[in-house]
Amino acid sequence: MKKFRQAALIAGVLTAGLMSAQSTNTAEKSMRNTLKVGLNAGIAVPNENLSASVGADVAYQYLVTPSFGLGIASGYTQYFKKNNDGLKNNSVGVIPAAALLRFYPQKTGFYFGSDVGYGFLTGNDKVASNADVKRPDGGFYIKPQVGFHNRDWNFFVQYQKVFVGSRGDIANQKYNVGNIGVGATYNIALGK
Repeated sequence: MKKFRQAALIAGVLTAGLMSAQSTNTAEKSMRNTLKVGLNAGIAVPNENLSASVGADVAYQYLVTPSFGLGIASGYTQYFKKNNDGLKNNSVGVIPAAALLRFYPQKTGFYFGSDVGYGFLTGNDKVASNADVKRPDGGFYIKPQVGFHNRDWNFFVQYQKVFVGSRGDIANQKYNVGNIGVGATYNIALGK
């Protein structure tokens, strides 16, 4: 009877271990397809025409390997106006249409990556309300970031920029849509 109890205990421990490994493997597979939603805030750089920004992020990520993710990213960032040398600059919004690239060296910890694509600019058609200079419609968009991740969250420092060339420049003011900021996204698993 004693040997039967020992065999039953060993079988129970092995079964629990296998079930735990299987549920962990299923959890990892369920995070292969992820919806990321989050918020970010930053300070415009350089800040000739804009002062600060706040935004919402939404992205889809597919983990090609446990360390490398690809996907698509969008959202909305509102840049707040800043008056400069008599110019009454207008606020502007950015809606990106971008590819997402992420590198996760470990399951939890440091990560880095970037969103790369096109940034559509929204808002008033003019750069400043007291100047007749048309605001650009958009430009090349990049958003590199470095941060900390775990299964549910990503916390990061970012640089966001829409390259518009010299479009929108007024006299000695260069038109700029870019910021350095911080943000966080929540990861929602989309199945197995």
